[in-house]
Amino acid sequence: MRRMSRYDLTDSEWRVIEPLLPNKPRGVPRVDDRRVLNGIFWVLRSGAPWRDLPERYGPRTTCYNRFVRWRKAGVWDRLMDAITKAHDSRLQMIDTSIVRVHQQGASAKRGIEIIVSVVPEAG
Repeated sequence: MRRMSRYDLTDSEWRVIEPLLPNKPRGVPRVDDRRVLNGIFWVLRSGAPWRDLPERYGPRTTCYNRFVRWRKAGVWDRLMDAITKAHDSRLQMIDTSIVRVHQQGASAKRGIEIIVSVVPEAG
């Protein structure tokens, strides 16, 4: 039995994702898609650099190259479209690459005390 890590896909998640993956056999057979995806998700969820990818996910170059190739081929977009369609708008995701900090919050200096005040609603 395979030991699961914190960021690994569950069996039910894998059953949803597996049929959506590209399966054109050409050249050398691909290594285990699930292991590679678990490695990609480990990096994305942990925020760690690719060089820190644990060995159990295989070579970091394999995971990184697959991530980049699938991004260029639109595989990730198709996966997200299929997953959101399957959840019938009950699933909401926020892409933090578009979330911005107010300019004053981004340039705060160390040592400055920020006071938060709450004014009770009149009534």
